[in-house]
Amino acid sequence: MASSSAAETQSSQLPSDPIPTVDIPMAPPSIPELPSADISPAPVESVGEKRKRDDEDEKTTDLESPTPSPWFKTSLCSYFRRQGSCSHGDTCKYAHGEKELRQKPDSTWDPTSERGKKAKMMAENAVKSAEEEEVGGDVMFTEEMLDDNEGEGGGDGVVHDLSLSKCVVHLPTKWQSDDLKTFLREQGVEYKFAKKRRGMMVGFLTFENAEQLQSGVEILEGKNVNNKSLKIADVLPRTFDKNGAKNPAAKLKSAREAVTPLADLSYAEQLEQKKASIMQMLKKLTRNARKACPNGKSLPEWVLQSREIGGLSCKLEGIIESPLVNGYRNKCEFSTGYSVEGKLTVGFMLGNFSAGVTAVEEAVNCPNISKLACRYASIFQSFLEKSRLPVWNRFKSCGFWRQLTVREGSKPGVFSNDEDADSRIAEVMLMVQVCTTDTEEAEVATEFEEMAKAFAEGARASSPPLPLTVLVVQDHVGISNVAPPDCPLRLLPIPVSDNGTHQDQSTNVLTEARIHDHINNLRFSISPTAFFQVNTCAAEKLYSLAGDWADLGPDTLLFDVCCGTGTIGLTLAHRVGMVIGIEMNASAVSDAERNAKINGISNCKFICSKAEDVMSSLLTEYLDMSETEEAKPLSDDVDKQNSSAEEISNSEDVSPANIQEEVQKNEHKDSSSEPERSTKPQFKNVVAIVDPPRPGLHPDVIKALRTHPRLKTLVYISCNPETLVANAIELCTPSFEKTGQENKGYRRQSRMGTAALARHRAKKMPASEPFKPVKAMAVDLFPHTDHCEMVMLLNR
Repeated sequence: MASSSAAETQSSQLPSDPIPTVDIPMAPPSIPELPSADISPAPVESVGEKRKRDDEDEKTTDLESPTPSPWFKTSLCSYFRRQGSCSHGDTCKYAHGEKELRQKPDSTWDPTSERGKKAKMMAENAVKSAEEEEVGGDVMFTEEMLDDNEGEGGGDGVVHDLSLSKCVVHLPTKWQSDDLKTFLREQGVEYKFAKKRRGMMVGFLTFENAEQLQSGVEILEGKNVNNKSLKIADVLPRTFDKNGAKNPAAKLKSAREAVTPLADLSYAEQLEQKKASIMQMLKKLTRNARKACPNGKSLPEWVLQSREIGGLSCKLEGIIESPLVNGYRNKCEFSTGYSVEGKLTVGFMLGNFSAGVTAVEEAVNCPNISKLACRYASIFQSFLEKSRLPVWNRFKSCGFWRQLTVREGSKPGVFSNDEDADSRIAEVMLMVQVCTTDTEEAEVATEFEEMAKAFAEGARASSPPLPLTVLVVQDHVGISNVAPPDCPLRLLPIPVSDNGTHQDQSTNVLTEARIHDHINNLRFSISPTAFFQVNTCAAEKLYSLAGDWADLGPDTLLFDVCCGTGTIGLTLAHRVGMVIGIEMNASAVSDAERNAKINGISNCKFICSKAEDVMSSLLTEYLDMSETEEAKPLSDDVDKQNSSAEEISNSEDVSPANIQEEVQKNEHKDSSSEPERSTKPQFKNVVAIVDPPRPGLHPDVIKALRTHPRLKTLVYISCNPETLVANAIELCTPSFEKTGQENKGYRRQSRMGTAALARHRAKKMPASEPFKPVKAMAVDLFPHTDHCEMVMLLNR
């Protein structure tokens, strides 16, 4: 390998386009290649210069500098790029400009360089093209859409010639049939039939003849609509025709492929793939943090140190395996619909409705689903085949039976293997989602009785018999099956005798719809809509890891943000002084309070509200101390208790031994009679653990966490690493000194990615000390899928 000065000379002669197979600058052809493992290569000489003797070469190589790292000059110097100069000069190990930049050992370029950006753009275009091809080829069950045209021709018996029919992909999802027809008229496209369903990006066209079809395709193909290019795809025929004969031309897709795309890989290969995906997220955080840093400010130390660990924002400690790989889900949501053969089915959809996929397939081959859940789905499917009420029609947004949710509660301390996973299940809740619009109450009541009887008889007839604890009905009228938390619920009695007689509602021992599960030997009460981790065994490892990283102690105040049923706070309550849980779901907060009571935990308080509405006030309430209180030294344990009691209140005697009694006393105290000085207990250490839903933390929550100086440690648990990266950008980048231009380009925010939008919001962050990522860990809560939980420790 050439010396550093020679490398600079050679790299300055490199062409602007990337050379795919060259890792280091090559010597001129006249100089033979020497093995780098034995001796350093000879210095490059100018043309026409007399070559030195070999003995002279040996003398000079002893005096030359050591062989540079293979990463030498493979990244651009951030100081040179910002300031136009660098104090290291020619000895800088980073490239001063594109001419000096070398290719990395893995044949990639610095992502911030022009060649790196060009390579990234080419890769993104390739992925986008592949996705477009996939969308265009996976428009499934669209022939039924042509039949279901709500009186526009097909529903009256008109047969559509698929050779004269086309799908138009990438239409605006807000469009309906009238919008599509208006657009076609404006473009001068002649057609016979056109249909577009709101919420889908696919429209359907049928033409009178081949000439109309060819003309329409030429006009529409590649047409730009709302910054998206239209794509014309063939209408995918049914897998089975209307007479039941199999159609070999149609493509098949299984529920196993749609729900568990990694099921055909070994578990070790799944873990490696997920670990690599998390590493890419950590690199993405580093890149975006560089972009988000204000001009004129030095990059954070963790960004500079990322070069030493391959561009990662922090060290990835590894990935924790799931103790249970198969049948681990304790909550499964089965949709109702029709299979590609046209059979009424209870199972999983084979794709997105917006892409034209409406087919449903049974979940018999999905390894992440328990046999018990599949059995109940089969019982429900058999009942629907005899029901007088229709299943939900996604095209017309009408029907009665919509969805079946199966929730399972495990026995305490039982860890079954994959072959006998169902033996750990002790309680089962069934929640059936319906839409009672335009139905008679008497008919609905009869159907519910028949359904309860079918579930009870099916559970008893199974071998071994299936547990059935709660049966509840959810009445939801929305278009999507995702119902709001306050959706009406109705508890149904379960038949208890073989002859089908029912318990009288007044004598039903169940007054509330709840089941119970166990984590770390704690018993948790779960209501129908409350959040609870779907993999209980892996959740125990997740919460233990979060507690270990948070550095908890008796003098710690723990904020459990987005606490759900209180699982994180309650499992860690014995390690801290007090837990404050925040959750917006009222039923989940009720569960959390109940869980604290049944487990005898008294140092937890749960607040029902949006975190963004109360986080700032709670931090102020529990953390703000006067300068005298904060600076007062503490001697021994006895003096500490006495001085703390005097500082908290001059009129009341409060010590660490009766903090909880004091907290309860303060909660019931009339606010008008409170003394001016706060009687809330103060804590030396403050930690926040956040476990937000997939969209991540609200910007106001991020602002409250970032701007409160007493909060030094934050543990972020994420089921969507993409949003963790976006939130970490706002939490970990330096504040801007000047504001006023933060709204520039606001109209383009709707088209920004999550990371770009986070960089934009970071400009508005008030002056505060940023966090820094310390370490990260992947936890596999979802084997056989491409999802993975990620834990990151942030401190300052």
